[in-house]
Amino acid sequence: MKKIASIDIGLKRIGIAICLGGEIVSPQNAILRKNRNQAARDVDFFLKEWEINTLVVGLPRGGSSEEEMTRRIEHFVSLLEFSGTVTYQDEYGSSIEAKEMMQGVTKQKRDGKIDSMAAKIILERWLTR
Repeated sequence: MKKIASIDIGLKRIGIAICLGGEIVSPQNAILRKNRNQAARDVDFFLKEWEINTLVVGLPRGGSSEEEMTRRIEHFVSLLEFSGTVTYQDEYGSSIEAKEMMQGVTKQKRDGKIDSMAAKIILERWLTR
Protein backbone atom coordinates (compact mmCIF):
# COMPACT_ATOMS: atom_id res chain seq x y z
CA MET A 1 0.00 0.00 0.00
CA LYS A 2 1.35 3.40 -0.98
CA LYS A 3 1.76 5.77 1.94
CA ILE A 4 2.29 9.35 0.84
CA ALA A 5 3.08 12.44 2.87
CA SER A 6 3.38 16.05 1.79
CA ILE A 7 5.19 18.89 3.47
CA ASP A 8 4.77 22.64 3.16
CA ILE A 9 8.12 24.03 4.29
CA GLY A 10 8.02 27.44 5.91
CA LEU A 11 10.59 29.39 7.88
CA LYS A 12 8.76 28.90 11.21
CA ARG A 13 6.59 25.81 10.66
CA ILE A 14 6.40 22.79 8.40
CA GLY A 15 2.89 21.71 7.53
CA ILE A 16 2.33 17.98 7.02
CA ALA A 17 -0.45 15.92 5.45
CA ILE A 18 -0.70 12.19 4.75
CA CYS A 19 -2.59 9.83 2.46
CA LEU A 20 -2.44 6.17 3.46
CA GLY A 21 -3.58 4.48 0.27
CA GLY A 22 -6.88 5.63 -1.16
CA GLU A 23 -7.83 9.23 -1.69
CA ILE A 24 -8.39 10.70 1.77
CA VAL A 25 -5.76 13.26 2.69
CA SER A 26 -5.46 14.19 6.39
CA PRO A 27 -3.60 17.21 7.72
CA GLN A 28 -1.32 16.37 10.66
CA ASN A 29 0.19 18.48 13.42
CA ALA A 30 2.72 20.89 11.97
CA ILE A 31 6.36 20.73 13.01
CA LEU A 32 7.59 23.88 14.72
CA ARG A 33 10.96 24.82 13.38
CA LYS A 34 13.63 25.94 15.86
CA ASN A 35 16.46 25.24 13.41
CA ARG A 36 16.77 23.25 10.20
CA ASN A 37 18.56 20.25 11.76
CA GLN A 38 15.91 19.80 14.46
CA ALA A 39 13.16 20.25 11.86
CA ALA A 40 14.78 17.68 9.53
CA ARG A 41 15.05 15.19 12.44
CA ASP A 42 11.38 15.75 13.31
CA VAL A 43 10.29 15.27 9.67
CA ASP A 44 12.45 12.11 9.40
CA PHE A 45 10.88 10.74 12.59
CA PHE A 46 7.38 11.42 11.25
CA LEU A 47 8.14 9.73 7.89
CA LYS A 48 9.60 6.64 9.62
CA GLU A 49 6.77 6.44 12.15
CA TRP A 50 4.12 6.42 9.38
CA GLU A 51 6.25 4.22 7.04
CA ILE A 52 5.91 6.77 4.24
CA ASN A 53 7.06 5.62 0.74
CA THR A 54 6.60 8.90 -1.19
CA LEU A 55 7.20 12.46 -0.03
CA VAL A 56 5.58 15.32 -1.96
CA VAL A 57 7.28 18.65 -1.29
CA GLY A 58 5.59 21.95 -2.06
CA LEU A 59 7.65 24.30 -4.24
CA PRO A 60 6.65 27.88 -5.06
CA ARG A 61 6.37 28.50 -8.80
CA GLY A 62 6.27 32.10 -9.88
CA GLY A 63 6.70 35.01 -7.52
CA SER A 64 9.72 37.14 -6.75
CA SER A 65 11.37 34.78 -4.23
CA GLU A 66 10.91 31.57 -6.25
CA GLU A 67 14.65 30.92 -6.76
CA GLU A 68 15.59 31.65 -3.15
CA MET A 69 12.77 29.53 -1.71
CA THR A 70 13.45 26.66 -4.14
CA ARG A 71 17.11 26.65 -3.07
CA ARG A 72 16.15 26.64 0.64
CA ILE A 73 13.54 23.92 0.21
CA GLU A 74 15.87 21.68 -1.83
CA HIS A 75 18.59 22.19 0.79
CA PHE A 76 16.16 21.22 3.57
CA VAL A 77 15.12 18.07 1.66
CA SER A 78 18.83 17.15 1.28
CA LEU A 79 19.10 17.08 5.09
CA LEU A 80 16.45 14.34 5.35
CA GLU A 81 17.51 10.71 5.74
CA PHE A 82 14.39 9.66 3.83
CA SER A 83 15.05 6.80 1.41
CA GLY A 84 11.70 6.80 -0.41
CA THR A 85 10.69 8.77 -3.49
CA VAL A 86 10.79 12.57 -3.25
CA THR A 87 8.70 14.52 -5.73
CA TYR A 88 7.87 18.23 -6.00
CA GLN A 89 4.50 19.87 -6.52
CA ASP A 90 3.66 23.50 -7.27
CA GLU A 91 2.29 25.00 -4.07
CA TYR A 92 1.32 28.34 -5.60
CA GLY A 93 -1.61 29.84 -3.67
CA SER A 94 -2.00 26.85 -1.33
CA SER A 95 -1.49 28.91 1.85
CA ILE A 96 -4.04 31.52 0.73
CA GLU A 97 -6.49 28.73 -0.15
CA ALA A 98 -5.86 27.10 3.25
CA LYS A 99 -6.51 30.39 5.10
CA GLU A 100 -9.80 30.81 3.22
CA MET A 101 -10.84 27.22 4.05
CA MET A 102 -10.02 27.73 7.73
CA GLN A 103 -11.84 31.09 7.98
CA GLY A 104 -14.09 31.00 11.01
CA VAL A 105 -12.95 27.47 11.90
CA THR A 106 -9.77 28.55 13.62
CA LYS A 107 -8.42 31.84 14.84
CA GLN A 108 -5.31 32.91 12.93
CA LYS A 109 -3.08 31.29 15.54
CA ARG A 110 0.48 30.32 14.80
CA ASP A 111 -0.14 26.65 15.66
CA GLY A 112 0.52 25.32 12.16
CA LYS A 113 -3.05 24.26 11.31
CA ILE A 114 -3.04 26.48 8.21
CA ASP A 115 0.43 25.16 7.23
CA SER A 116 -0.83 21.57 7.42
CA MET A 117 -4.00 22.49 5.51
CA ALA A 118 -1.70 23.93 2.79
CA ALA A 119 0.21 20.60 2.81
CA LYS A 120 -3.15 18.83 2.39
CA ILE A 121 -3.96 21.02 -0.66
CA ILE A 122 -0.49 20.32 -2.13
CA LEU A 123 -0.98 16.56 -1.74
CA GLU A 124 -4.50 16.65 -3.20
CA ARG A 125 -3.16 18.55 -6.24
CA TRP A 126 -0.40 15.97 -6.64
CA LEU A 127 -2.87 13.05 -6.40
CA THR A 128 -5.15 14.55 -9.08
CA ARG A 129 -2.41 15.68 -11.50
